[in-house]
Amino acid sequence: MKIALLQVNPTVGDLAGNAGLILDALRIASAAGADLAATPELALVGYLPRDLLLSPGFVQRSWEALETLARDAVGLAPVLVGLPEPNLSDEGRPLFNAAVLLRGGRVEQRFRKALLPTYDVFDEDRYFEPFHGPQLFDLAGTRVGISICEDIWNDRDFWKRRRYHHDPIDELAAAGARLVVNLSASPFTAGKHRRREEMLSSMALKHHLPIAYVNQFGGNDDLVFDGRSSVFGADGALLARGRSFDADVIVCDLHTHSPIAPSGDLGVESEIWRALVLGTRDYVRKCNFTSAVLGLSGGVDSALTAAIAVEALGADRVLGVLMPSPYSSRGSVDDARALAANLGIETITLPIEPLMRTFDHSLRSALGSAPPGAAAENIQARIRGNLLMALSNTRGALLLTTGNKSELSVGYCTLYGDMSGGLAVIADVPKTMVYRVARWRNETAGRPQIPDATLTKAPSAELRPNQTDQDSLPPYDVLDDILQRHVEQHQPAETIVAAGFDPETVARVLRLVRLAEFKRKQAAPGLKVTDRAFGTGWRMPIASRLT
Repeated sequence: MKIALLQVNPTVGDLAGNAGLILDALRIASAAGADLAATPELALVGYLPRDLLLSPGFVQRSWEALETLARDAVGLAPVLVGLPEPNLSDEGRPLFNAAVLLRGGRVEQRFRKALLPTYDVFDEDRYFEPFHGPQLFDLAGTRVGISICEDIWNDRDFWKRRRYHHDPIDELAAAGARLVVNLSASPFTAGKHRRREEMLSSMALKHHLPIAYVNQFGGNDDLVFDGRSSVFGADGALLARGRSFDADVIVCDLHTHSPIAPSGDLGVESEIWRALVLGTRDYVRKCNFTSAVLGLSGGVDSALTAAIAVEALGADRVLGVLMPSPYSSRGSVDDARALAANLGIETITLPIEPLMRTFDHSLRSALGSAPPGAAAENIQARIRGNLLMALSNTRGALLLTTGNKSELSVGYCTLYGDMSGGLAVIADVPKTMVYRVARWRNETAGRPQIPDATLTKAPSAELRPNQTDQDSLPPYDVLDDILQRHVEQHQPAETIVAAGFDPETVARVLRLVRLAEFKRKQAAPGLKVTDRAFGTGWRMPIASRLT
């Protein structure tokens, strides 16, 4: 049997466009002799559709699009298509997360998701009713079991702790399945791919069943999907793997056992780079922008963001803005210009000293003196934010913010200033990883893109004389380690201290994380690349009184 995995990039809500992607991929699969094809989870509506699922009209239109797709697919291979299905019962959630089998121009059979995740970015219990029991169909004498995404993530022999009380794959195997197909929309995080393949291999070997896993690729809002659809044989061996961060139609003959597997691309810097490029490109495209603008400070964060934007959109569609102040060093201005020249992007220089003087004059009458300390620094950041937003408005270009995860964690950023913008490209990338990805890019781009001086000088916001980040923050290697333990591993202060960190430093960092919550709630969407990002999956209160 030949199974085809249609690794497509759907746009949420674009029913006609998504149907067209599926049909084009299905034609390729059929021409290659596929006996069965499968799309990713909810591919017809795009993942995550979120509260679009609360609209009965949207769900109805998705079924109308499915009927059109079924007619257009007459004569092609049978295909499993993911979409929301109304729950016609008088109890339970209003929908099922479903896959339907299209064959001969009609819906032949329906299959429903059993395990509904409610952790991290997922909230499927809000919309869907879980289904219980094995779901199979016969194809060319083979019993095919159908599962959807989370249904494969509950193997008692692979995970130390299971989230759910039953295992749909166990049930399919017990019901006589000779092949398991899984329709997925599994968001990317760095390093997840390796664990996912280990799990699928283990599961195939355990049940002595081939497992075909189809994952979408592309970016939708803050989520990026890496594709890398795969097929594992009954002996646990990898038979096929789709391209990473790209479209693919993977056709695998389950009986030839000849491996078809592009590179796993497991280098963390490479993965993060490619995820951010794809996420930026799709966010710009799917939000109907054609270009981007960002501030260039001469620092590593804006440099990496600019390099990502150029790779995603092309140099001719990226504008870099230099906004020097009296505190900007000559070296930083030179570094920003060198970066722009390396990348080949247009630049504008808008000195902010005249505007700083105007603000100072206006506020003296109210304050009795010039704005002090942090207020004066924030005014500079907000002047720059206003200039960038004005350029964004007049050019119709998406403003990219350049702050990293370390800064966002502890509030080392200014609301309505450097946080202004429509997409926070590196908001889930810790500062130490920013340097790693930037150096990796220089090594692999064929020629240096980010100036060496940018990578070697002490990081600074340059909002006052001789300022460095470490005037206010612990060294970034220490800070990032504490943040990774606290934010991603949920470790409390005493556990972090027991690992060898200074108690006062830990207490200060965790306090800063709590105090910055109100800022993060107002931040631009950031592309998720770690296990826990400050986005859809972060649900902390703002008003709280924690000791």
